[in-house]
Amino acid sequence: MKNLDQLHVKIFADGADLDGILELYKNKHITGFTTNPTLMNKSGIKDYEGFARRLLEYIPNRPFSFEVFSDEFDEMERQAQKIASWGKNVYVKIPVTNTKHESSVELVRKLAVAGVQLNITALMTLEQVSDVSAALGNHVPSYISVFAGRIADTGRDPMPLMKRAVEIMAPCNKQELIWASPRELLNIFHADEIGCHIITVTHDILKKLSLVGKDLDEYSLDTVKMFRNDAVKAGFTL
Repeated sequence: MKNLDQLHVKIFADGADLDGILELYKNKHITGFTTNPTLMNKSGIKDYEGFARRLLEYIPNRPFSFEVFSDEFDEMERQAQKIASWGKNVYVKIPVTNTKHESSVELVRKLAVAGVQLNITALMTLEQVSDVSAALGNHVPSYISVFAGRIADTGRDPMPLMKRAVEIMAPCNKQELIWASPRELLNIFHADEIGCHIITVTHDILKKLSLVGKDLDEYSLDTVKMFRNDAVKAGFTL
């Protein structure tokens, strides 16, 4: 199997824990960062802009994606322009639709033409990929985030869809496909296998990076020791 240094896919950390983000910033294998309102809410963030600007002070030299949170396209555009002004390494996350299931494609096209670096998020179909890719064109560096993990949650294999998405986006060399919402560390290797450009990985999964390539006999023994030690700690008797 490949080791981490042999992978072509870029690994972005996905989270809203300041200490965790700064720790991952030291890891040479983490080349970018993303967050979203759900993760920020879970971390207890109340000052959206203050938190974002603080992160960018620490991390000015790697891509960082921040999401708009309005449900109205005019307000999304205003928020996008403001977020984009925070730094040259900022990508603005725009959802593929609003909550009324209205497509954001026209807003995406407008922002791309205006030079806003974009990360279009929450895609799950090839039709969405095709429409968004066409709207982005080759105007500006941009990401298309397909939620492969959520697709897998429905019992569908995301690999063929993700491979086709790479092909759809290929004519535009400023676009990169993100494998979003992975469910296990193995998904990093899945993404690399089909030529996906980036995978966003949560901090809990990234903690397992040290296991890549671990000897399985050794890992088996570690597991046996864990069961034994926990049984002793619990004071179990029969």
